[in-house]
Amino acid sequence: MSGSVRTTLVVLLLVVASIFSFVLYRQMHLASAEPEPAPDLAEYNAYVYTEARPLAEFTLTDEQGEPTTREDLKGRWTFAFVGYTSCPDICPMAMTILRQMDGQLPAELPQPQYLLISADPEHDTPERLKNYTAFFGEHFHGLTGDLETTRELAKSMSAVFQHRKEDGQLLVDHSGHFALLNPEAEVQALIQPPHNPQHLLKAYERIYQWARANRERDSRG
Repeated sequence: MSGSVRTTLVVLLLVVASIFSFVLYRQMHLASAEPEPAPDLAEYNAYVYTEARPLAEFTLTDEQGEPTTREDLKGRWTFAFVGYTSCPDICPMAMTILRQMDGQLPAELPQPQYLLISADPEHDTPERLKNYTAFFGEHFHGLTGDLETTRELAKSMSAVFQHRKEDGQLLVDHSGHFALLNPEAEVQALIQPPHNPQHLLKAYERIYQWARANRERDSRG
């Protein structure tokens, strides 16, 4: 075999090896860049979205009387649910469980906020919301305002509510689950009742760790 043919073969082999190495590297890189599937947290009554769902755009009023939009929820995790301050059972229990969970929050987890979205804006004024949420702690807040805006916001969290009268008193039938919003103000998970503080905390911890791992993977990619 002449020197020129041998050189050509060596060059061709090097080219093939380079292409193969590039393809292999690209496949491995793409595989490593894919997000991890959402954790299965059925044992905690939680369903986690691998791709977070968008939260409806809204403008409502918080317990301080200030206008609040979806943008104001960005930057921290939020446990949000639909209810009302005159609720006789579901809401006081939900708020109490959230307060108990908050009291057990370890230092390594980011402090979430807890958001009661009023399904009874006719009676739940900002002042009333402020008095109600303040009882549970500094991280508890409320939103009230236009009823149809609230319906759309609730719908984006897979929540529903309806009004009815009983003995002349307004009652609101509403969903009992929590929507966990990520720091981008997207619905990351739904946590169904029955709730207990330990399960809520474990679910939050697992979801946070999973989301952080995916974020770190994206930043490396």
